[in-house]
Amino acid sequence: MDAPIEDVEFLARSENRVEVLRLVAAEPHTRASLAAETGASQATLGRILEDFADRSWVRRESDGYVATATGALVADGVDDLLTVLETERRLRDVVAFLPEDELDFDLRHLADATVAVPTPTRPGAPLQRVIDAMEGAGALRAFSHALNERSLTTALSRVQAGEQTFEAVLSESAIEALAAEDALWSRLCTLAAADGAAVRVRRADVPLAVTVTDGTVSILVRDADEVLRASLHTDAAAVREWADARFERYWAAAVPFDPADFER
Repeated sequence: MDAPIEDVEFLARSENRVEVLRLVAAEPHTRASLAAETGASQATLGRILEDFADRSWVRRESDGYVATATGALVADGVDDLLTVLETERRLRDVVAFLPEDELDFDLRHLADATVAVPTPTRPGAPLQRVIDAMEGAGALRAFSHALNERSLTTALSRVQAGEQTFEAVLSESAIEALAAEDALWSRLCTLAAADGAAVRVRRADVPLAVTVTDGTVSILVRDADEVLRASLHTDAAAVREWADARFERYWAAAVPFDPADFER
């Protein structure tokens, strides 16, 4: 009996094999419809279907070729493997900086995430992507160990204009950093006091920098020296549920922001 890895190699050697198996697992297909979907020749499709039949992955019925139960099982497994590999490729350049212990959801949910990284021509690309999301959102929630000037200014402008609601849980260290800069401190206090805004302080550290803008979750990824390395952006429901649950947990354990607690 062939080892399973040989079947993996068999599928991997041809993109058409993978696509044909996925198609017949979804619904019956004739050779003509498979040719239209894949662009493969009739001769190629004949060989593929014959090979699949030899493995008992497909059978021919009156309305076309369909996947057997085991063929559908293989198709599902291939889809899972491709999702894993697509996700790995997206995260490959930033995995060394990901706070893996904090991202307690299946990373496959990041398969469709946008990853923004600094480039020589756009060094601020990760943050700019977050700002773009903020500027288009009617509701913003955040929990973070830092609040940079651009995010603070954008949130203040939109809240004052009545275009956005703002809720944030910040670490004490984030508040203290803003308190050390008069202009930033003034903006934070103005924002926290505005209608439609609420800021709470978490005495313990906040190990992540996450922004939820309407349905999009943005995660800022920094290295050990707090240098911004990337930002991840996703609309995946599972990641949104994770972010909402983490926000609610931090919010419940935090205290309302009082400027007097930080003014010396």
